[in-house]
This record gives sequence, C-alpha cells and structure tokens, in this order.
Amino acid sequence: MKSFLAMLAVTTALTAPGLALAGEVTFTTNMRSYGGDGAYLAYYVTDAQGKYVGSLWMAGGKARYYEHLSGWYRATGGDTGEISGITGASVGSGRSLKITLDLADTLFDAGYQLHIDSAVEDMRDSPNEVVVPLTSAGSGQAATGSRYVADFTYTR
Repeated sequence: MKSFLAMLAVTTALTAPGLALAGEVTFTTNMRSYGGDGAYLAYYVTDAQGKYVGSLWMAGGKARYYEHLSGWYRATGGDTGEISGITGASVGSGRSLKITLDLADTLFDAGYQLHIDSAVEDMRDSPNEVVVPLTSAGSGQAATGSRYVADFTYTR
C-alpha cells in the first residue's frame, strides 16, 4: 500500500500542472550486452529551462550507489524521498525493462525532457545516457543510449 501511495504522489505531482488529464505511457529500455553487473537507471523529467521537475522511476535498490547517477543526484541532492515507492530491480546486461506510468498530458509538446542516467558497478557512470523531448511525435521512436542503453522508446 505504501508504494502505491508513493507512486500516486509522484504521478500526481507530474499530472498536476494545469490539473491536466493523465494517460498511460510505456517506457521500454533495452540494454546492451556490456558484460557487467546490473545497471542502475534513473528516469526523471526536466522542464524547457532544464530545471528538474520530478523522478519517474529508479531501477536499482541500494541507495549507496545513487550518487553514481550523477545527473539525477545533482538535480535532487540525492533525496531518496524523490524515488520512495518507485524503485525496481537493477537491469542486467542484455536485458530489457518495461514500465508503464501515468503522465500528465501537459508534459508532452511543452518543452519537457525525459532523462535516463545509468551506472554499473566497477564501470563508468553515464549521466544523461538518454535525453529525449517528450513529444507526441516522439512516441514509438527509438533513441539510442550513449553507453549501456541499446535503445529506449516511449509509447502513449
């Protein structure tokens, strides 16, 4: 119940702009075969000026590694309250992560960007591994990651 309430709070925070309607958005992240441990991934949104808006998902459950997700960590000050209840397992080499979230319709076509930071133990960190504008036209379009993410898509 606690994780449901935390997820509701996060999605409500991102649906509240303009009290807009929200819709389901599915994120699919396919990892490269990089030969290391599971990757930690932080999914978060910034506005048109690059200001942090909110966290959507964190893959990886050990807080001591969050500082390696440096874009997210810098934006949030490492505040684990930002991801309370929205954390899943790390994502292994060559694996995929598929999550569905409710996001405000006002986040699309308004200058907001989705960021994915990644980090793998004993390997290089990858802040801003993927950065995509949240647009209606971008739905279903694959974006290539810079290090551990093979590709990422979102569909509305």
